[in-house]
Amino acid sequence: MDVPTQSWEYSLLARAYEALKTPASAAHLALADHATCVQAYAYCERLIRTSSRTFYLASGLLPWHKRRAMRALYAFCRATDDLIDRVPQPDDARAVLESWRLRLCATPNAYDPIALAWADTKARYCVPHGYETQLIDGIARDLYQHRYTSFAELTEYCYGVASTVGLMVMHITGYSSDAAVPYAVKLGIALQLTNILRDVGEDWQAGRLYLPLDELAQFGLSEADIALGSVDTRWRAFMRFQIARTRALYAEAAPGIALLDPDGRFAITAAASLYCAILADIEAHDYDVFRHRARVGFVGKARRLPGSWWAARLQSAPVAEPRGGA
Repeated sequence: MDVPTQSWEYSLLARAYEALKTPASAAHLALADHATCVQAYAYCERLIRTSSRTFYLASGLLPWHKRRAMRALYAFCRATDDLIDRVPQPDDARAVLESWRLRLCATPNAYDPIALAWADTKARYCVPHGYETQLIDGIARDLYQHRYTSFAELTEYCYGVASTVGLMVMHITGYSSDAAVPYAVKLGIALQLTNILRDVGEDWQAGRLYLPLDELAQFGLSEADIALGSVDTRWRAFMRFQIARTRALYAEAAPGIALLDPDGRFAITAAASLYCAILADIEAHDYDVFRHRARVGFVGKARRLPGSWWAARLQSAPVAEPRGGA
């Protein structure tokens, strides 16, 4: 099973395989059945229930032990991202982020539920430390870079904040071989591009623009058009191009789901399907991401689940030694 590779992917794959070789937690924390650890996982579940209905729904399709691990991963990612958004001064944010790194390396306690649940998850599922480091570095990029000159440069950002998550998810779901890595990288890029296209207006208000500047210029657009929220023939053509490329990435990533453990395929298929549906909502609102935040409602999600279940059932993993898991 070969995943098509484009020029911008080679450096990302090198980073992914390099991090894969980094050690996981040295020993299991043996806290999974301790009341304090159970409460920490419950805290993470409450966090995701209120902040991401799509992720909450998709993770709910996993067996309970993988479900709570996935929600601990989400809580870790969310907490790291919030450190950047909630601290106004870059120097202060860097200091807070460094303190967070140290807390993640130390033995967590009951007063740090996200760090505690995440530490147990890392140890239980042998998540390579390199992916955690790359994620934090990727999120920290928002402190010093607010524009991206090309798609290749943008994918470096997407890898840091999203592909790393997919690679950690891969360890939680379990996977049959390292051949799953390129698919996880590609799916992460597709998911983050979907976020970027949905949130153009919000990001602009926050002083950030994640659209490739050279591609904006190719369609006759500039930052002035983004500031005005212009939805004209140029913008529609630009968005059609961006959406088509993102959908192609989803399609190229899909075969990799067969390399995941069977009890994780439905959840990942559903998550990809629900996120990809956001692109259709952008189209349905005439590409106006400045005045409308694209979303998939409860009915839309419910309609897509049977198809995701069937697609996951049709997946058959190649014979290989299992890897990952509890």
